[in-house]
Amino acid sequence: MRFLHTMLRVGNLDKSIAFYTQVLGMQLLRKKDYPDGKFTLAFLGYGDESQNTALELTYNWDTDHYDLGNGFGHLAIEVDDVYKAVEDIRQQGGEIMREAGPMNAGTTIIAFVKDPDGYEIELLAPK
Repeated sequence: MRFLHTMLRVGNLDKSIAFYTQVLGMQLLRKKDYPDGKFTLAFLGYGDESQNTALELTYNWDTDHYDLGNGFGHLAIEVDDVYKAVEDIRQQGGEIMREAGPMNAGTTIIAFVKDPDGYEIELLAPK
């Protein structure tokens, strides 16, 4: 077994793809419109899906935003330098929710940012 992808519903596909590619450095792996279902799927990630987990963005053509609910936590991305990643994201207009620093009751360096739809993304230093 292998973990393939996580799916998020987004209200503006172009804005979301720009955030994940330009701000977080992912690649757009594939994208397909489904006219009969009135939705588009876009898969993004840090490498080929045969070797890496992907992020699936689902854009329903008739929906421009979603309530996030309280069950979803966050996506986690390992970065070489959390402090630098936060500054780079800030420079590109990204929303910083928690500045880089040690986690509560621990020593791992973390930070939190939000994507255009409000999904939380945790940035973690390598272990």
